[in-house]
Amino acid sequence: MLNTIYTGKLKKYLVEYALIRRDIIKLSDDALHFSKRAIFAMHRDDLTEAQMKLNDAEKNLKEVIKKYGKDERATDEGSYKAGLEEFVEATLLYQFLTTGKISEIKSLPISPESYVAGLCDVPGELYRYAIKSATIRNIEMVKKCAMTAEEITGELIEFNLTSYLRNKFDQAKSAVQKIEQIVYELSLRS
Repeated sequence: MLNTIYTGKLKKYLVEYALIRRDIIKLSDDALHFSKRAIFAMHRDDLTEAQMKLNDAEKNLKEVIKKYGKDERATDEGSYKAGLEEFVEATLLYQFLTTGKISEIKSLPISPESYVAGLCDVPGELYRYAIKSATIRNIEMVKKCAMTAEEITGELIEFNLTSYLRNKFDQAKSAVQKIEQIVYELSLRS
């Protein structure tokens, strides 16, 4: 006969976590949305709005950690990882645009995998920013985007990435090639 006391405990455990999971998904999806809005603001050179959206995203991710951080399932949720990865990407782009450097993010606990995944996405954003810069003839910014994207992929090639991170890295290399093409075409016009 089935031990229904034990299965009852399992059911309670899973039902309780389903409610927690919904909240994690909501907070994480909002963080992802705010991060994407921050990136969009940066491409419009609205760094004030970008900072506000990054603050909103960070607040949501911290809320997940505050409410559910003791349950390791919370930070293993795909929605949380996606929100954190987008936040990393947006924060690193913001660092680049405001300081010219890309560094560690200390405001949140970020796994090495999430940081590397976000970093792999930065060359794609640098490519978009380089196109924008080229259209207004800001050649120095185009070159800065190219150098930074090359530096990122040059560093990441040493990581021997596999699986998901390898795919992200391949996308980063593709973005670098596109930026190099922009730099080349600009050099022909000079």
